[in-house]
Amino acid sequence: MPAPSRAADGRLDARPVPAPAGPPPPPGTSALDLGPGADVLLAVPAGEVRALLVFFHGAGGTAADALGAVADLATARGVAVLATGSAAATWDLVAGGLGRDVAALDAALSWVFDRLPVQRVALGGFSDGASYALSLGVANGDLAEAVLAFSPGFVAAPGRYGRPRFWIGHGTEDRVLPVDRCGRRVAGELRTDGYDVTYEEFTGGHVITPDLVTTALGWWLAAGPG
Repeated sequence: MPAPSRAADGRLDARPVPAPAGPPPPPGTSALDLGPGADVLLAVPAGEVRALLVFFHGAGGTAADALGAVADLATARGVAVLATGSAAATWDLVAGGLGRDVAALDAALSWVFDRLPVQRVALGGFSDGASYALSLGVANGDLAEAVLAFSPGFVAAPGRYGRPRFWIGHGTEDRVLPVDRCGRRVAGELRTDGYDVTYEEFTGGHVITPDLVTTALGWWLAAGPG
């Protein structure tokens, strides 16, 4: 899929519309047909759709891994979950430069917004996916009202748009992305830049757990639309 120039800047063009024209996807998990090699899954709640969470897998993961981490807990709260797979072993930002994965995500978001009446959007991810969510969140705060980052390594946004809120969770015993030079540093950098950051540490390693997901979702949804 060719990457438009804005994708190289980490910018997403897709936006929710007041009255989606396309047929809504059925409840449950569906694979979106967006072209050869596309790894895109959408989990839709059984009732009213309150919001959309875009969730990014860790290095070496898949869209199915991303859904497995958060979809059941999110859909139980009326949140649809969109997961795309990185074209390489990890996300384009980490693997050489923004572009291809951003373009694929933009196409997936356009598909969803044409079919679901979404009013609230958040980005989230685990490990490399958390770093990706943070970076795209800063670059697309005019779309995403919040970012849920589980054990991130860094934030490297090519630009800043809007003022999203951030929830960051990190294990004090993380040996993959140590908390002192990763979670704590990232939270501090975002606060220095003037962002609203909720930072939580837990006793544990490089993991994402149902309790953490529940906490992060509750933090996001309780605040109301950003």
